[in-house]
Amino acid sequence: MVVEDDQLIQGMVNEALTEGGFQSSIAATGEEAVTLLQDDREKYRALITDINLLGRLDGWEVAKRAREINPGMPVIYMTGAAADQWTSRGVPNSILLNKPFAPAQLVTAVSQLLNAGTLPTAPT
Repeated sequence: MVVEDDQLIQGMVNEALTEGGFQSSIAATGEEAVTLLQDDREKYRALITDINLLGRLDGWEVAKRAREINPGMPVIYMTGAAADQWTSRGVPNSILLNKPFAPAQLVTAVSQLLNAGTLPTAPT
């Protein structure tokens, strides 16, 4: 599940994931993402979310709700401006990618989180 309100970034992320062998669903708002996650808990294996989103829910809140739905859900945050808040607002066992990032970095982060029994990076 990719949560991003910028269509250009949606396209880049979707293309990178497809080339990396992953299927993705796109949600433009946090509310849409939470609804999709609640409706089909088993469908989504990871959450990739921008921090600053349109609507009431930001990426921090989307990740918290995703973890309530599925406590083991891997989370990757994407941000251009909120990296300094990761340790205080991010969920444990998550990865943060600062924009701009290379598409390969995203694929590597998703692969790491899905294939590792324990996650390499976490807010303290």
